[in-house]
Amino acid sequence: MSGPDPLSLPRLPRDAEEPVFAEPWEAQVFALALQLHAQGAFTWTEWAAALSERLKAAGPDDDGSRYYEHWLATLEGLVTAKDLAAPSELHERKHAWEDAYRNTPHGRPVALGAD
Repeated sequence: MSGPDPLSLPRLPRDAEEPVFAEPWEAQVFALALQLHAQGAFTWTEWAAALSERLKAAGPDDDGSRYYEHWLATLEGLVTAKDLAAPSELHERKHAWEDAYRNTPHGRPVALGAD
């Protein structure tokens, strides 16, 4: 991938060598943003500016624990702004995953059902 190093983003939770994630979904949204950038969906400059605005809007009391929630909201905003998906499609998919999560027996992997 060309362009700036994604690990250079300010406030990115990381250890000495790589990003760290508290939950699997955080790693997934991180990877999805990198992949969409690699495929040319948006430039890294666009991404960094959009994320920066989202983080600024969170205000000075944001302690960083919601960093990947901001990452996800930024990704959703760019995806809809670039017409890669409609807001209704994102909403439907979110609710499909919520339903799958609620209906999956404990200990089983969560997966969307065949539609």
